Amino acid sequence: MRVTTLPLAVSAFTATSALGFGLSDHLDALQQQQSGLRTNDFSSAPLACWIGRVAGIESQPLPDAYAPWDCRNNRLAWTGLNQDDFFAKVQAARARYGAMRLALLLGTSTASIGATEEGYRRLDGARLPDDLHRTAIHTPHSLTAFVAKALDIGGPCLTISTACSSSAKVFASAERLIRLGLVDAAVVGGVDSLCDSTLFGFNALELVSPEPCRPFDAARRGISIGEAAGFALLERVDAQPDATLRLLACGESSDAHHMSTPDPEGVGAELALRDALARAQLDVSDVDYINLHGTASHKNDAMEAALIARLFPAHTRVSSTKALTGHTLGAAGMLEAAITLLALREGFVPGNAGVREADPACSTHFAWRNEARPLKVALSHSFGFGGSNACLAFARASAENAA
Repeated sequence: MRVTTLPLAVSAFTATSALGFGLSDHLDALQQQQSGLRTNDFSSAPLACWIGRVAGIESQPLPDAYAPWDCRNNRLAWTGLNQDDFFAKVQAARARYGAMRLALLLGTSTASIGATEEGYRRLDGARLPDDLHRTAIHTPHSLTAFVAKALDIGGPCLTISTACSSSAKVFASAERLIRLGLVDAAVVGGVDSLCDSTLFGFNALELVSPEPCRPFDAARRGISIGEAAGFALLERVDAQPDATLRLLACGESSDAHHMSTPDPEGVGAELALRDALARAQLDVSDVDYINLHGTASHKNDAMEAALIARLFPAHTRVSSTKALTGHTLGAAGMLEAAITLLALREGFVPGNAGVREADPACSTHFAWRNEARPLKVALSHSFGFGGSNACLAFARASAENAA
């Protein structure tokens, strides 16, 4: 028997990316279709490409109390936590439930590996230099350990690293913890910062575009890597009856088609999508908008365009927002969940930016420019390396249903 997902209230959320700091900056950029991509100036030997860089992170060290965790990724996390009153809202939830009844689940692909890269570049013999000889930053769990310390969370703390689906899958794990009664609420999110491992690693896979990425363009040339931090607070609906934004369900699948390319038939992606719809007891005709994974790689976009064309009715609108933010890898699921929630809250479909000539494979579902329209149900797609797929279903509850 299929287990339906417990609908949850999204009682707070925030995002920090190349588009700016907090939801207001993101909403402005989306409405203006203003991209945050810029010529790559990261690293001592910048790769010839474009990136989505968060301005000023390198000059904002963590407060002294958190000095052992100081690195670019944790600075980005700290900056993100302090937008949109998110830090204060989590502290209020901690007071309501107690520290042990609050979970923390974060997605990342590289965590603080940028600091480890620097340490190996400046090895003192066989030893890391003194300023980087800190065990707190040379572990994939560095991000979650730091945020747990900063928020004083005492419940389950998990780091999920499934490449580009990492911070979408945290929603599913959080829902399970709450549904099973192990906790009363959960902080979920994702943080990934620029580093040489991702820039040169994706370039070695011939996936990095030399120009700003153009998802679903006929002449697209690959991805633009970005960085971001995003967080959300999930609680039971009966504990937050006035919250109008809901997580309806999470769908997951693992098709293991290939290490770095999606199943060309979209089998794994469709399994995740149908899992989310079934758990939420929705039909494809109920979906108003889908924020696509839309990386601008040839194979992902071809697979996803075909998936949309064969499954959804004409009224469902779809777009990728990665031409504005870049592909933020382990943070992409959370960042695009935040964009999807903004679309639901504000009643608009973000345009699929960056396209000069649409790929003929794209159907009429694609919104090439912003569209104002009321939205009730929206999905966010995330597909990771190795065939790790996730689909999130969100809704805007009407006033009568929110009570």
